[in-house]
Amino acid sequence: MPLTPGIKGSASCVVGPEDTAKALGSGAVDVFSTPKLVALMEKAALLSVRDYLDEGMDTVGTHLDISHSAATPVGMTVRAESELIEVDRRRLVFSVKAWDETELVGEGTHERFIIDRDKFLAKCSSKA
Repeated sequence: MPLTPGIKGSASCVVGPEDTAKALGSGAVDVFSTPKLVALMEKAALLSVRDYLDEGMDTVGTHLDISHSAATPVGMTVRAESELIEVDRRRLVFSVKAWDETELVGEGTHERFIIDRDKFLAKCSSKA
């Protein structure tokens, strides 16, 4: 199946103590961290296109432009949704948004590139 704008994906998590800004060192308070929000948004985008890729192909995140606009406490569920909005050869651009149980907590855009997994890993390994 071809990759076309409009493909949607989602991912969710229950915020645990290990997901907080304090635990990750990105802040001093026990609320859902921006790094975990970013990871959840990336996961939603990744999962949305995985079934559209040929065998041996994958995607890697290359750019994010997001706002983390509201705090979420430990124990609350956060849901991220993605929508593919642009396809330019191997470059994929997604609109991403995330909500906790009461409000929008983050939104922005995320870019991924389609890669040949073996070639990508070989190039990365050559750095060692």
